Amino acid sequence: MKKVLAMLLVFSMAFSMVACGGKEEPAPAEEGTNTPAEKEEGEKTEAPAESGSGDTYRAALLLNGTLGDKSFYDSANEGLTRLRDELGADVFDFKVEQMGGQTSDEPKWEPTLLDYCDSGEYDVIIMGTWQMADPLAKAAAEYPDQKFMFFDEQFDFAGNGDPTNIYNILYKQNEVSYLVGAAAAMMTTDDSGFFEKIDPSTKKIGFLGGMDNAVINDFLKGYEQGAKDIDPEIEVQVSWVGDFVDSTKGKDLALAQYQAGVDVGYNVAGNAGLGQIEAAGDMDLYAFGVDSDQAALLPDFAKNIPTSALKNVGNSLYRAIKLDLEGNLAYGTTEVLGFAEGGVELVKDAHYEEMLPENIRTKLDELEQQIINGEIVVDTAIQR
Repeated sequence: MKKVLAMLLVFSMAFSMVACGGKEEPAPAEEGTNTPAEKEEGEKTEAPAESGSGDTYRAALLLNGTLGDKSFYDSANEGLTRLRDELGADVFDFKVEQMGGQTSDEPKWEPTLLDYCDSGEYDVIIMGTWQMADPLAKAAAEYPDQKFMFFDEQFDFAGNGDPTNIYNILYKQNEVSYLVGAAAAMMTTDDSGFFEKIDPSTKKIGFLGGMDNAVINDFLKGYEQGAKDIDPEIEVQVSWVGDFVDSTKGKDLALAQYQAGVDVGYNVAGNAGLGQIEAAGDMDLYAFGVDSDQAALLPDFAKNIPTSALKNVGNSLYRAIKLDLEGNLAYGTTEVLGFAEGGVELVKDAHYEEMLPENIRTKLDELEQQIINGEIVVDTAIQR
């Protein structure tokens, strides 16, 4: 197993965010409203003039990391690839710029973004995570006719002159994490014998976070609430890696949790989270995946991964560009996408059905529908 993980990490360089954001930003508008407070509800901002050339809509995806993360950035690339395959490269095409996610790569992020703006070749330039918020604000001001999409971090519209050339996408990761917490709680308290290695008397589950920031805490809030709504006596052990890169440290922290009685973990730590999955394999216990279907991507560890929580970055970009092609994307606004909008989901496939008994799966379906209906309001660490 170590060999498999090592091979994955060779192709999976550090990416600085796992489907995850960073520093706190000013509070966004309420869900369903436009971010600049002055806009009427439902009003669309007129999109900037088309850039690019010819009839082909061209996008640039700038990653302050690399592809191969088996997670967040791969999802973004997959969504754009799917759209190109569907529409044809003569209608939509895109380029990926892998800028690197190490500290040593940071000085080139803003110049690279400005170079892409200066080229005038792209109808939209796409980027995400809190680390790109300041470079984006500068680029949006200097290139008012260039369109941008910004995902997984709140953009401060009011603090940057209310630019009308940015479309901002956020995700309700707390909603899908609620289901993961509920599933983990039902697993760790299961006394049917379905989970041979689980001791139902311990009532301990684990959480491995990359960095202690608002978005990762939003995952944690939902996870804790979902678990305690199943059983208030559930104990959630939380560990922080301090980055999204160090899989060795992630494994050490996860092993410590498992050795202390945790039966089920949840990794929200990018490449560092692969360490928890390896620890679960070593202990023959369980770790929920995140951001991509990690059971499918890591088949040697599939028996340890009941399912994965997805933040559908790819779906959200696919949706946004289709709306833009139709002239219906509301630039100058923020949208927050949850279960109802397809922004998040729990992987429910044949592997999921094999890993979790019917009573747990039925309960998770009920909980998801209650969230969609508003009967369950999931706690959040982010002002929305």
